[in-house]
Amino acid sequence: MPEQQVTLRPTNAMGPGIFSRQYAAATATFTVVMFLTGFTALAVVPTLPTAARDLNGVSLFSLVAGCFVAASLLGGVLGGHWADRAGARRPLALGMVVSVVTLLVSASSVSIWQLAAGRFADGLAAGMVSVSVTTAIGQSYPEYLRPRMLAMMSASWIIPSLVGPPLAGVVTEFWSWRAVFYGLAVLTALPAVSLVFVLREAPTDSPDTPQADSVPPEKQTARPPLVLAATLSLGAALSQYGVSEWDVRHLLFMLVGVVLLAAFAPRLLPKGTWRSVRGLPTVVLLRGLTSGTYFSIEALLPLMLITQRRVSPVAVSVAFTASAVLWAGASWVQGKLLQHVARHQLVRVGALIMTASVAFAVVGSLSGLPPLTAAVAMPLSAIGMGLLTPCITVLSLSHSARNRQGHTTSAMQTNMNLGQVVVLALVTAVLNGCRAAGTSALGGYATAFTILLAPTLLVALLAVRARSN
Repeated sequence: MPEQQVTLRPTNAMGPGIFSRQYAAATATFTVVMFLTGFTALAVVPTLPTAARDLNGVSLFSLVAGCFVAASLLGGVLGGHWADRAGARRPLALGMVVSVVTLLVSASSVSIWQLAAGRFADGLAAGMVSVSVTTAIGQSYPEYLRPRMLAMMSASWIIPSLVGPPLAGVVTEFWSWRAVFYGLAVLTALPAVSLVFVLREAPTDSPDTPQADSVPPEKQTARPPLVLAATLSLGAALSQYGVSEWDVRHLLFMLVGVVLLAAFAPRLLPKGTWRSVRGLPTVVLLRGLTSGTYFSIEALLPLMLITQRRVSPVAVSVAFTASAVLWAGASWVQGKLLQHVARHQLVRVGALIMTASVAFAVVGSLSGLPPLTAAVAMPLSAIGMGLLTPCITVLSLSHSARNRQGHTTSAMQTNMNLGQVVVLALVTAVLNGCRAAGTSALGGYATAFTILLAPTLLVALLAVRARSN
């Protein structure tokens, strides 16, 4: 047999680095973009309960929170489709520009509906930016530099997680929640403009990315289901609006949203996901249940603390920062110190920790206990997510063929968004139902948080069906 030729991968000594003259502008711009994306995401969320209260829209808070998730589902598909056809420059630049506009729309809100519209548009922009940044790295850097750039993107979230929530809390408490949105818009404007010019000069394809014409037609990526994603986003938004009140009109909206989700969501998920078929379908199901539980705690617990228990926005923001740090710490522990433990076992442990966090939320809703008792639920839930989320990702890849891992990742992302929408809608329906029945506000929150015990216990029970051989 003839000797096989071995192709050596470039090393750092054989090519320029990410901060070399050739790549410095793109590296700096992408880093700033991800820094501001993380800063905005982490600063806005703890500000929303105060905004909803001032706009007399607490009953529609779940719509404001859910709109972002529903729109990001569509934005991710739209950005990915656009980037595949014409390169990542345009969707990335447009996403950043739109994010500036949406921050201004939210900052100038005169009603809860304007704030919801701003969050929906921001979700579209965030979905486009998230997908486009990864695609742009693939198109702008050679293969040996991509891992370093992806690591840089992850590191860009560290400082925002430490600074963003407390700073937003201080500005909200001592100035105005509107100032948070206006300030973020000003900070984001310059990188958004510079991004357009930097990417205009960047190569549309990296040296080792195959050209479209060189890829056989049978291996080219099929057209992403934009209409399907748009339908799911609409169904998610209608569901969130439908559970905001208890009357016939809202019930009709909720039913339409549920029908759309039930009819079209299975087309983007592995067959048997909602029946917890052993293997990949169960893994995808667990992703939706865990993310839905965490998102509901992250959305409704600060709302209760600020509007009912009169906790300072600064204190709530500190809980957000603690959650981000503990999530990262738990993720590091499972990856470095618990490598010998089966992944599905760590999923079970993480789910039980989240169950304990939900219990703290329920107990902290009781008027006879200190308000900050409930705040413990946020960092405790983050520890559970930090343990189980990487394990779920590893399990999903272990159940997928190499040429299907991209499809699996897409299904995981889709069900993550769907889980956030569905679980939040269910909890909100219970909360507003208690309000309509005359239950006290804190009693309604206690009942709503109790519902979250079901998905966490279900994850602990089903984890064994996700194990890899």
